[in-house]
Amino acid sequence: MTIFLTAAKPDGREGRPLAARTTDGGKSWQFLSWIIESPEGFAIMPATVRLSNTELLTIVRRRTTENRWNAAYRSLDNGLTWQFAGDPVTNLGEGNPPALIQLADGRLCYAYGYRAPPYKICAKLSDDRGHSWGPEIVLRSDGANRDIGYPRLAQRPDGKVVVVYYFNDLVTGPERYIAASIWKPESP
Repeated sequence: MTIFLTAAKPDGREGRPLAARTTDGGKSWQFLSWIIESPEGFAIMPATVRLSNTELLTIVRRRTTENRWNAAYRSLDNGLTWQFAGDPVTNLGEGNPPALIQLADGRLCYAYGYRAPPYKICAKLSDDRGHSWGPEIVLRSDGANRDIGYPRLAQRPDGKVVVVYYFNDLVTGPERYIAASIWKPESP
């Protein structure tokens, strides 16, 4: 099993993602690689899919003093080395972690929260293994403030995608709650 985590940078501050692997059922773990060795700002909360026996794609939450976004990185050697693979979203307001799955039809589905007006939960699809991403799909845009997001994804047997996240809106008041949006991605 391969896992993707975040560790402190050499200066002790938050933020560099790594890959680690166990071959003995979790009794011991081996460090594989830094996805980003020493990022400016931080790079945290990787969401990863396996595209083949050797190819992995991960999207991480990025932040510098100027920007907050999600960036993608690709490994062609089963997690030993990583190359920058573009920014699926270049601005997320105050930032939010990604969620990423591979759909039954082979496309990738990526979800995220947008923490600036209009506060929203969105998704994007890729039909070329994450080399490019389609237009933003707004699942909901009725957030009351920036305290939303942290999505998780699953695909049901009927092909619909379930996006679970925490949210708040003007109708239910200031309390946050766990919500879900269920939608069917258009056929390629």
